[in-house]
Amino acid sequence: MTKKFNSIERCDCNAIHEDIVNQVRDKMPQEESLYDLAELFKVFGDSTRIRILWALHEAEMCVCDIAVLLNMTQSAISHQLRVLKQANLVKNRKEGKVVYYLLVDDHVREIFDQGLIHINEK
Repeated sequence: MTKKFNSIERCDCNAIHEDIVNQVRDKMPQEESLYDLAELFKVFGDSTRIRILWALHEAEMCVCDIAVLLNMTQSAISHQLRVLKQANLVKNRKEGKVVYYLLVDDHVREIFDQGLIHINEK
């Protein structure tokens, strides 16, 4: 038996407000930028990573201290820090044998702060 695939449902009407459609189209970021933005937001979609970002929002910390704070293994924290580092949200600095992690810049702090403001609005 052959399966029939329905075409994607979409509006078949002409644009009602063509000027608005064109204005938005002209300002729309490139597809690759929107993909990268979606990937960034995926990183924020994990509560462990959010807890780590919150901790680093308050102070730079080493893996050991973050592990104690969050009651997790150093291995689990290191894994999540690697994800955050690949997403360019955290960076590290070495002081002797200790590696400290901190937020990359104020943009990360602003994203975090704006998210908290948004969820606390009622």
